[in-house]
Amino acid sequence: MSRKIMRLARKRAVTYSFLFVRPDGDQLGDIGKLLEAERIKPVIDKVFPFEEAKDALAYLAQGRSRGKVVVKML
Repeated sequence: MSRKIMRLARKRAVTYSFLFVRPDGDQLGDIGKLLEAERIKPVIDKVFPFEEAKDALAYLAQGRSRGKVVVKML
């Protein structure tokens, strides 16, 4: 999968890299700043309203998501 993504990124003249995150408040704060500055952009597969959280978990269990699955709280 990584080779395909890297090839597509080169084709579109964008930079793609993996980011390994550890449970560290400082690192999460830095990631938040990058998101706010639009330096990084998460790949969002699907957004579910909170009332459909059970459906979101079932969707994840299928193993076919191509990005983050989000449960919207508000």
